[in-house]
Amino acid sequence: MSPAQDRARIAELAQMMLDHRLGLLRTTGTELDRSKLQLQAINTAAEPASLPLVTGQTVGLTYERWANVRRSDLNLVIARQTASWISAREDAVTAFGRFQALRALFNTLEK
Repeated sequence: MSPAQDRARIAELAQMMLDHRLGLLRTTGTELDRSKLQLQAINTAAEPASLPLVTGQTVGLTYERWANVRRSDLNLVIARQTASWISAREDAVTAFGRFQALRALFNTLEK
C-alpha cells in the first residue's frame, strides 16, 4: 500500500470508531431516558377510583408499597445507566478528538 492509501485506511478506521462510539452513546442515552420516563410514570399519582373508603385506602397503600420498591429498583438502574452514559460520552469525545487530530495531521502531510 502507498502512504496515501495507508492514511485513507487509517482515516476510515477512525471514522468507523467514532461512529461506533456515537452509536453507543445514543443507545445508552435512549435507555436512560426510557428508565427516567418509567420513574416519572410511577411518580405521577393515579386518580383515586370511586371505591369505598377502606377499600380505596387499601388499594392506595398496596400501590405505594409496590411503587416504593419499583422506584428503588429504577433508581439503581438509572444510576448504572448514567454511569454508562458518562463513560460512553467520554469514549465518544476521545474518538472525536482522535479523528480530528488524524484529519489535521493528514491534511498537513498532504500539503
